[in-house]
Amino acid sequence: MNVTIDYTSAALQGAGIGRYTRGLVDALIPLLGADDSVTLLFPRGKTLFARRNWPDNVRICRLPLSERYQTILWHRLRVPAPVEWWAGVTDIFHAPNFLLPPVRQAKTLLTIHDLAFLVRPEYAWPPLRRFLQQAVPRSVARADHILADSEATKQDAMRLFGLAAEQVTVVGAGVESRFRPMPTGATAGTQQKYGLEWPFVLSVSTLEPRKNFVGLVRAFARARREANLPHHLIIAGSTGWLYEDIFRAVLDENAGDFIHFPGFVPDADLPALYNLADLFAFPSHYEGFGLPLLEAMACGTPALASNVSSLPEIAGDAAYLIPAGDDEALVSALIHLLTNAEARAALSALGPTQASRFTWDAAARRLLDAYQALLR
Repeated sequence: MNVTIDYTSAALQGAGIGRYTRGLVDALIPLLGADDSVTLLFPRGKTLFARRNWPDNVRICRLPLSERYQTILWHRLRVPAPVEWWAGVTDIFHAPNFLLPPVRQAKTLLTIHDLAFLVRPEYAWPPLRRFLQQAVPRSVARADHILADSEATKQDAMRLFGLAAEQVTVVGAGVESRFRPMPTGATAGTQQKYGLEWPFVLSVSTLEPRKNFVGLVRAFARARREANLPHHLIIAGSTGWLYEDIFRAVLDENAGDFIHFPGFVPDADLPALYNLADLFAFPSHYEGFGLPLLEAMACGTPALASNVSSLPEIAGDAAYLIPAGDDEALVSALIHLLTNAEARAALSALGPTQASRFTWDAAARRLLDAYQALLR
């Protein structure tokens, strides 16, 4: 079996789909048979997150175009230049980021991480939303099989694209073993690096409207005032789109002294950052999976999240769930958890066990089963 995987997001994106694809591919490679091989396809230019030490059964294929021009060529101009021109003959082509390029003969799998641009279009950047609303349905129609991050995303795909249950396989994600409870001494370096001298609530994600950071900022500022909390709020992540309202909310709440935006936090620092937090808050409006929530729970960090889309699947009974977009519920939950050490301890004890249900090895085995079923 020869599989070609579009590795573009993994090579270029630190968080989100990039992180998902790296985790899945790294776990898949050791599962391959002696005669199996993987070709990783990604564009020319600087790659921030691509490994150098690939095993012998992995081949790297660099496309002659940048990511931007690759997208224009395949998905805006729809030039029928098949991936086999560069990757060579392949049994399966796996597109793990919503869009399926032209493919000549290979069987094709397409991963859909979420359908927020259809389910909650008001939270998407308008030009991107319009592009995805056209390009993703075309890709779904051409793919031989669809992969989804969660059961919630599978149900959305079936409802919105008219797919049968057997046309969609849930693969999901996993959490790496380095995300675990850590002793105080192991977190001291990260604490000093980021100047974390106060108790804090943590949230981790790209800054965009769907994550409900405006609601979190306003609720946290109010909870801090009403309960006289000593806590700060750290929202770690790169800026995405339509994020200006988040910073405007900080100014409106006069909260600049206790709400902080360190930007993208390297993977190496995340386990300690989770461990240092008194609470992880993830009040998103919609999630295809919710990897930061899983990582926080694996570290034993008490977690608060919305009860929508995939988040109840991930959280089980190990996180405090509230209605999405309910500001009063968010304020009450923050006050309850930050003033109740016993409630936090109960969630902290449940988190690692719940997170252990999600491993990259299990996800990669489901992916390999999907490859083999497609060839059969």
